[in-house]
Amino acid sequence: MKTLLSVTALLTLLAVLTGCNTRPAGKQSEVDRIPVIIDTDANNELDDQHALAYLLLNDKTFHTIGVTVNTTMHGGEIAEHVKEANRIVQLCGLKGVIPVFSGANGAFPEIREHTGESVFDGHEAVDFIIAEALKKREQKLVLLPVGKLTNVALALKKEPAIAENIRVVWLGSNYPLPGEYNLDNDTAALSFVLRSGVPFEIATVRYGDYSGTAEVKVTQAEIFEKMPGLGPEIEEPVTGRHGDTFTNFGDYSVSLFSHTEFFDEEKSRSLFDMAAVAVVKDPSWAIATEIATPLYLSGQWVEQPDNPQKIVIWGDFDKEKILADFYASFD
Repeated sequence: MKTLLSVTALLTLLAVLTGCNTRPAGKQSEVDRIPVIIDTDANNELDDQHALAYLLLNDKTFHTIGVTVNTTMHGGEIAEHVKEANRIVQLCGLKGVIPVFSGANGAFPEIREHTGESVFDGHEAVDFIIAEALKKREQKLVLLPVGKLTNVALALKKEPAIAENIRVVWLGSNYPLPGEYNLDNDTAALSFVLRSGVPFEIATVRYGDYSGTAEVKVTQAEIFEKMPGLGPEIEEPVTGRHGDTFTNFGDYSVSLFSHTEFFDEEKSRSLFDMAAVAVVKDPSWAIATEIATPLYLSGQWVEQPDNPQKIVIWGDFDKEKILADFYASFD
């Protein structure tokens, strides 16, 4: 049975999950800031960069502990994703403050039997996640994977005890429909996480459906109008992935939107990953539905209505409020 959570009920649920009292936005103490590690295929498209910058510049809400990186089918090898993540950290004025860790090039099935070794594909990111998840905190550590789930699955495989200390909020899937880019890049990692018992939430993508993060889109014209010059100004210029140099994220955002493909007449692109960050910041910006944890088998979701384990599905994202907060974060 699916249970639709009201905003009040959802805030109560999140207070239980995080082990703290929920307070109004803007009232957080240092203890109340949400500890988070974002796991990203940073060089894949252009939503990853916007999500990372949005997270880093919301430091009154989030305590970003570090960035872990993985590869998916696009964006090159792991080194390119690490470079792009470091560019965004630098453009947010946080070089030397927020660490970036190299994660998995490959997929979960080919790496899982090597997690007992001191060195394996993705070990830097995996060991960092485990070390941080084992630290005592006032609230649960949020893992925010916005690419494939490989690094998260490997960390749970290597140290299952971290499951009780973390909350995983994943940007992925077209649930209840099959497929989606992040999911398809490592279906075995998803299956492992679903079976692990870790508190798990899915910010759905749902291409072509108004209820998913795919609907949180911006046009090239909007970016060209609003983003130039936004964000902290840094002294040392950063060379972008398409060339040129930048001293703030806003100008780099314009560059990213100048070098991308568009698939509609409006020249719009979805900021999927950024929407996932947004609902961790403010759960009222989407609707959460608690369901019995399903399986993902042979490319299909398989419901398990009698499963006592639950997960949360996020949908119906409030595009206007999310985008308004996104732009305000840089201003």
